[in-house]
This record gives sequence, C-alpha cells and structure tokens, in this order.
Amino acid sequence: MARSEALPDSPYAYWRLLLALVIATISGVGMWAIIVVLPAVQAEFGIARGQASLPYTLTMVGFAFGTIVLGRMSDRFGIVLPIILASLASGIGFVLAGLVPGVIAFSLCHLLIGMGAGAGFAPMMADISHWFVRKRGLAVVIVASGNYLAGTVWPLIITASMPHFGWRGTYIGIGIAVAVLILPLSLLVRRRPSQRVMDEARAATEAARADLGVSPRALQVLLMIAGFSCCVAMSMPQVHIVAYCGDLGYGVARGAEMLSLMLFLGIFSRIASGILADRIGGSTTLVIGSLMQGIALVLYLYFDGLTSLYVISGIFGLFQGGIVPMYAVICREFLPPQEAGQRIGFVISATIAGMAVGGYMSGVIFDLTFSYQLAFLNGAVWNGVNLAIVAWLLWRRRQATQLQTA
Repeated sequence: MARSEALPDSPYAYWRLLLALVIATISGVGMWAIIVVLPAVQAEFGIARGQASLPYTLTMVGFAFGTIVLGRMSDRFGIVLPIILASLASGIGFVLAGLVPGVIAFSLCHLLIGMGAGAGFAPMMADISHWFVRKRGLAVVIVASGNYLAGTVWPLIITASMPHFGWRGTYIGIGIAVAVLILPLSLLVRRRPSQRVMDEARAATEAARADLGVSPRALQVLLMIAGFSCCVAMSMPQVHIVAYCGDLGYGVARGAEMLSLMLFLGIFSRIASGILADRIGGSTTLVIGSLMQGIALVLYLYFDGLTSLYVISGIFGLFQGGIVPMYAVICREFLPPQEAGQRIGFVISATIAGMAVGGYMSGVIFDLTFSYQLAFLNGAVWNGVNLAIVAWLLWRRRQATQLQTA
C-alpha cells in the first residue's frame, strides 16, 4: 500500500471512513432493538413500563462499559481486536436474549448486546479521528451517523419481522447477522496511523488546551457532566416515543415510524454539525445543538396530535443529531490523541449513562403519573444543565482568544 495512503485526509482515509460507517451501522442495532420490542416484551412478561425499560438501561450500561474498555484497547492494539470482541458479544447477547424464559435473564443479556454496540460508536469515532485533520469534524460525525442510520433501518426491519417470527426469533436472527457481517469487515481496518502523525496531533492539542486554560482531567469531567445531562434529556423521545404513541392510541407501528424519522433526520443534523464544527469549532456547534434540543423538548409538552408528533419528532432529530459526536470532536481538539479511545470512551460513556438513567427515569415517571408530560419537562430541565456547562466552555475559549488578539 502506498505511503500516501497512510496520511490524514488521504484516499485511504476516506475508504476507511466508509468501512467504519458500515460497521457502525450494523453494530448499532444493539441500541435500538429493545426500543421496538419493548411493548411486546412488557406484554409477554406481564411487567410495568419501568421494569420493561430495565433491559434498555442495562444495554446502556454495557454500551458505556464497552466504550471505555474497548476504547482503551484500541489505543493500545488498534481497532480490529475491539471490533471482533464486540461482534461476538453482540451476537451471543442477541441469541441468548431470544432464548431465555424470564425478564431478569433477558435484561442481563442486554449487557452483552450493549457492549457489542459500544465498539461501533466511541472507539470507531476515536479511530477515524486519527485519519483526518482538515475534515476531522465531518469524519467523526459520519461514523457517529452509523448509529442513527442503524436507528433508521433496524426498527423497520424488526417491525416487519416480528409478525412472522415474533420478537424472540427476530432477536436470534439479528445476533447471527451481526456476527456474520462484522467479523470479515474488521480485517479490512487493520492499519494504524504513523508515529509522526500522532506526534503532530499531540502538539496541536497541547497548544489548544493551553489556550482554554483547563486541565485535561477538569475538561474531561466537565464534558462528562454535560454529556450525561444532555442525554438524560435526549432519552425521553428516543426511548419512549414508540410506547408513547401506543398509549395515545396511535399504535406502536406509528411510534416506530417516528423513531425512524427522528433518527433519519438526525443523520443530516450530524453531517451538518460536522461541517459546521470544521468551520466554527466543536464547542460553538455543541452550544447550538443543545439550545435547539431544549426547544424541541418543550414542543412535546404542548402538542400530542398524530401529525404534530411526526413533525416534532422530525424537528427533534434535526436539532439534536449532532450533539453527541461533538464531545468526540472536542476531546480530539483538546485532549491527548494517544489517549483518544479512552478519553472519548469515558465522555461517551457518560452520555450513555445519561440515556440509561433518562430512559429508566422516564418510565418510572410514567408509572407514577400515568403520563409522559412530567417526563418531557424533566428532560428540558436536564438539558438546561448541559447548556450552562457548554456555554461556559465556549465563553472560556472566546475569552482566551480575545486576550491573545488584544
């Protein structure tokens, strides 16, 4: 392979980006399958909505664990080994979940499913960030869009499969498909960036962090708090829109369509945010996304008609799609590149923890109030916490820039 192909922004980098997107899309099914089958699982096991949300919570726990452990592994050994382990974990988790008789065992299987899905998100974003400089923001969000592309395609496949094979047969089929498809693809991304590229990236992040005036540990903690808060807010529509539509009498199929619409439009939001981040920076882009997500959550409080929910779900997807990848962009802008997998893994794990807590919290609020109104309001409050933190970071950066130009 030619030497030029190993350089950032090279033709090889774009080929690797395409492979990363495909892998992320396939592995991303672990994030969305339980959302679609949640009503069927609740009916079969005879449990309350809060209990039925537990498998999703454990999926997010496994996802968070996978992003940290597999992200750190990718820093040391490259991305291939984490992808192989993740595909096996996801495949085994889905097959077992389709066979177990009780809700506790079913929920525990989602730890493996979540871990498998985790490798297709933060570790893949960290890996692709080493292969781009001029278009790093765009590359990161394209990989992150695999998660939303999975959320667009897989719910429709699962919805079509369940009437024929049931949710159990569908789960088993997914497990086999994930392992069979991802394992050979992992062998095509064995190459690692050169030491010179990593040294240049390290110097750039040290200079940027000096301008910000915040230590690596402090910045990571702030990003983790912000990420947790924004995803508590984000989880309400994403986790419960299917069940919400069922409760309103529109049917779960309508909710699955709204989820697919939300995530499909979220892809465009992510791509746009990457382009914007390459021009105005990740911090500014994150502030814009956080503000817009808060507006969308407030709209859910006032409109619950079928047409309105389709429109708001689309708006929500357009507003919030680019938020989570911006944490990876900011990490690569300010934190050591040789620790990118681990650092991004920790921050993304905080966003996943927010999704897990938010998903379960919304289910509990519903069980207590028999309504999702307070759950939407709860999400808006958490979004305010996120907005305050990211706005402060942006202010620090701009203050440093003004001092330098004074």
